[in-house]
Amino acid sequence: MHTENKTLTHSIIKNPVDFSLVLGGFLYQFFLRTHLSGNTLELLTRRIIIISATAWLPLLLLSFAQGNAMAANIPLPFLHDVEMHVRLLVAMPILIAAELIVHQRTLPVVVAFLERQLIPASAIPQFEAAIDSSMRLRNSALAEFLMIGIVYIVGVLFIWRTQMSMDVQSWYGSLSHQTFHPTWAGWWLALVSLPIFQFLLLRWYFRIFIWGRFLWKVSQIKLNLLFSNPDRCGGLGFLSQITYAFAPLLLAQGVLLAGMICDRVLYANAKLIDFQFEIVGLVCLQLFCVLAPLMVFTPQLLEIKRTGMLEFGNMTHHAVIDFHNRWFNQDQPASQSLMDPPDIQSLSNLGACYESIKQLSWLPFNLQNVIQLTAVSLLPVAPLLLSMFSVEELLGKLLKILF
Repeated sequence: MHTENKTLTHSIIKNPVDFSLVLGGFLYQFFLRTHLSGNTLELLTRRIIIISATAWLPLLLLSFAQGNAMAANIPLPFLHDVEMHVRLLVAMPILIAAELIVHQRTLPVVVAFLERQLIPASAIPQFEAAIDSSMRLRNSALAEFLMIGIVYIVGVLFIWRTQMSMDVQSWYGSLSHQTFHPTWAGWWLALVSLPIFQFLLLRWYFRIFIWGRFLWKVSQIKLNLLFSNPDRCGGLGFLSQITYAFAPLLLAQGVLLAGMICDRVLYANAKLIDFQFEIVGLVCLQLFCVLAPLMVFTPQLLEIKRTGMLEFGNMTHHAVIDFHNRWFNQDQPASQSLMDPPDIQSLSNLGACYESIKQLSWLPFNLQNVIQLTAVSLLPVAPLLLSMFSVEELLGKLLKILF
């Protein structure tokens, strides 16, 4: 088993493109042909500059051309639109940079299944099939074209126009008699800038779906989990580290939400407290997307916990009998004991091991992961507290909490 696992591990390490959530698809091939990316996502700075400039710079030029960049006669000129600037100049670069982080961190996680011999030798073909299936889905041009259709039909025509855009005259258009009249910049925004951003965001959720689907296929394999593993997760403790690879995605969406709220606070007389449900909803959605895929291993973790408590409990019970016979009932014949000698220290060590099994987690992540991911999601919203409190009031409240 060890030899076969080692062979497959070396195969994946030598060909990292064989498992990557990001090195594939029509857009990736386009980046390769236009020299915006190397085979393993090199040229990141060039990619960020070109994509962000394509989305943002024409909006600036067209707004100046129509006099909407710094106009005093409209409530929302282009240079004052915080939401659009953070969307295209902050959140979008984060989404692009996140590809490299996820690419570098997912491969070691896949290899860990093999290096830890969690995959039985008989199930290695099934494991390989899960990888191949995931990579075919990642490379699907049809999936990306469907996402483009969703972006234009749902993202631009419905979600942005009816839910996200503000009902005030702005640099991108005005509403007259229930009809929206876009400016030149508004046309570029609707046809180019927003679709680029929404496609990048939607493609990230598609990649998370691929990741969750891959983990689900692996969870269908009877893994070699050990209830005695000190990571208290049967050997799957390494999975908790992959959650941080998706932290930039959470940060980008937090930035997007903060920009949207900021515009409404500044130009629509809204208050931060008005968006409490949106903030909580976004955090819950993001935590679900990142952590839920790991929960596919919960049934196996619950099973090894039940088995471990039963088997180790039986074993420790016999050891306790030997301890009792040795020290309190010496007329009983001695047997070969797990504890040699059957002293108090050995009994204490067994008790500690049993408590460790009792604490075996049924989730391959912990509270620390949840808190840290929540903090990343909320970090961009935190400065908006200054719209409700002065710096002195905010510091005073924090000091009361801390002390």
